[in-house]
Amino acid sequence: MRPSMVRGLQVGMLATSDKDQQMPITLHEAFVPSTRQILSGMSNLIDKAESFVSENGLEPSDLIDAKLAEDMWTLPWHVRACWVHSAYPFQQFTTGEFTPDFTDLPGSWDTMRSMIADAQAGLDAVSAEEAEAVADKTIGFVLGGKRLMEMKGKDFLLSFNQPNFYFHATTFYDILRMKGLPLGKMDFMGPMRVLG
Repeated sequence: MRPSMVRGLQVGMLATSDKDQQMPITLHEAFVPSTRQILSGMSNLIDKAESFVSENGLEPSDLIDAKLAEDMWTLPWHVRACWVHSAYPFQQFTTGEFTPDFTDLPGSWDTMRSMIADAQAGLDAVSAEEAEAVADKTIGFVLGGKRLMEMKGKDFLLSFNQPNFYFHATTFYDILRMKGLPLGKMDFMGPMRVLG
C-alpha cells in the first residue's frame, strides 16, 4: 500500500483476479480528478452557449438569465455553486468550518469561464497529502452565523460538496439543453481519463 493510501478511503471494488482484494483510493483520487473533468466540460459548455447566442441572434441574457423553474437559479448561480463545491472547500476546511460564498456571481460568459478556470487552478493546487489531512477533521457547516451540522472532512466532501457540485453542473447543462443548444452527454462529461 502506498504511504498516501494509509488514511485513504477503501472502496469495495472486486478485482477481476481476486474477489477478496479491495481497491484503495485516496480522498484526493475520489474527488479532485472527476471534479476537474466536469469543470472542463462546463468550460466547453460556456463556449458553446456563447456561440449559440451569437449564431442565433439572441441576447446573452436569453441564456444567462434562464432557469429550469421559476424558483430555481440562473446560470451564474450554478457556475458559482460549482466553484463553491470544488476547490473552495479545501481552503475552508483548514479553519474547521465551511461557509458557502455567493458574493461574486459571474454575469458574463468571460467571467463564468474565469470562475471555472479559478476552480480548476485551485484543484490543481490541492495535493493528495492536503486532502488526506482533512479526511478525519471535524468540519462544521456554518450558514448565517449558525453551525448547522458537523461531518468528518471526507464525508463533507463526498456526501455534501460532491453531490452539490454534480447537481449544479448538471442543472447548468440542463438549462442549456432546455434553451435549444444541440448538446450531448459527452459535452457534459468533459475529457475522460482514457489510456493512451
